[in-house]
Amino acid sequence: MKYHIYLLAIIGAILMVNHHAIAQTTESQTEPFQNRIVDSIFSKTLSESRDFWVRLPDNFQLDNDEKYAVIYLMDGFSLESTLEAVYGNYWGHYLPHMILVGISNRSNRTRDLTTSQIKMRRGSAMDNETGGAETFTKFMEEELIPYVDSKYPTTAYRTLIGHSYAGLFTINMLVNHKHLFQNYIAIDPSLDWDDQKLLKEAKEKLGTESYEGKSLYVSLAAEQLHMWNEEITMENIMDDSSEFTLFARSIIEFSNYTKSQKQNGLNFSWKVYNEDLHGTVPLPSIRDGLIFLFEWYQFKSPQKYNNPETPIEELISLLKEQEKIYTEHFGVPTAPMIDEMLNGYGYMNMQMGQPKKAFMFFEMNIKYNPTSANAYDSMAEYYESQNDKENALKYLNKAYEISGDDYYKERIEALNKK
Repeated sequence: MKYHIYLLAIIGAILMVNHHAIAQTTESQTEPFQNRIVDSIFSKTLSESRDFWVRLPDNFQLDNDEKYAVIYLMDGFSLESTLEAVYGNYWGHYLPHMILVGISNRSNRTRDLTTSQIKMRRGSAMDNETGGAETFTKFMEEELIPYVDSKYPTTAYRTLIGHSYAGLFTINMLVNHKHLFQNYIAIDPSLDWDDQKLLKEAKEKLGTESYEGKSLYVSLAAEQLHMWNEEITMENIMDDSSEFTLFARSIIEFSNYTKSQKQNGLNFSWKVYNEDLHGTVPLPSIRDGLIFLFEWYQFKSPQKYNNPETPIEELISLLKEQEKIYTEHFGVPTAPMIDEMLNGYGYMNMQMGQPKKAFMFFEMNIKYNPTSANAYDSMAEYYESQNDKENALKYLNKAYEISGDDYYKERIEALNKK
């Protein structure tokens, strides 16, 4: 047991080093791109400009052909740090490298995200314009998504995340525009809107249409199910008929119904967060939602990769199966591991005295990342460990040719002196 813990510690440390190295390389190679770009487009559909930000993966390189799945985050500027906290901690084993896009909903939010026009809500007059979700969907489909796809290396594998009114918008996108996204996270969605109009429409469509290949995660913050009555709980809330519980009852009704519709092919899960408020629930929801949506991505049998007794043939078979799964989901040829993991396992096997396995991982990293100087540098270190100076210099020269980084030039000079 101690030996396996030691191996895991080794690869964890290696991945942290590689992550830092890749980040440094990316920053120097992507000018004028930066890891985070604030952009905007003028929308003819909305008759106004719309701001959004784009965050590129740490391994992004301008001259690389790799394409990435995309997460679109509604209320992107207010929830930016929340998504990045989750993504920054879980990419690798749980999540792939992805492009993150945060859409501004700071102005005209109620107009853009609500699904029908109303004049009154919860006994009060609605001062804001409402019911513009279809117009905003048209903006996303015909203007924003094509713009992002034309400027950044994206695939058509998209995830949409929305909270509150944006959660209502997210479910409307699934129900009425399911061709645009594969995955949906609806956080505390306002399904009580307009006397549950979308909820009723959703139940009809979820019961009759196919949602094969689509995934939805819904959350409910239950710390205050009833603002005035603490005796209302998850066990008895559906017996209440007051306006105060309509919000939560709508989410529960939608989720229970959706869970029962096995025949439509929708991959669905939902969770009640008993200790969270409406304003705190996005963080755990995004974490749990993304892990659920990308459950298929988590590579199989990690213990076998860490076990020095696993035959190399078995590792190759596992990697081929993982590559098949990824390629089928993303719709484009995809490596069985991100480059940091391939590199990490290469170094781990070097330290374990498994040179054939180390070579296999380094070689695979170069195959899938042929423009990565770091991948060639790692292979050079492998050859150095095998006292093969000629090949070590060959791969160091390739790393220097790709990057022009003086670090590789210094490594070449130092090796030549040996």
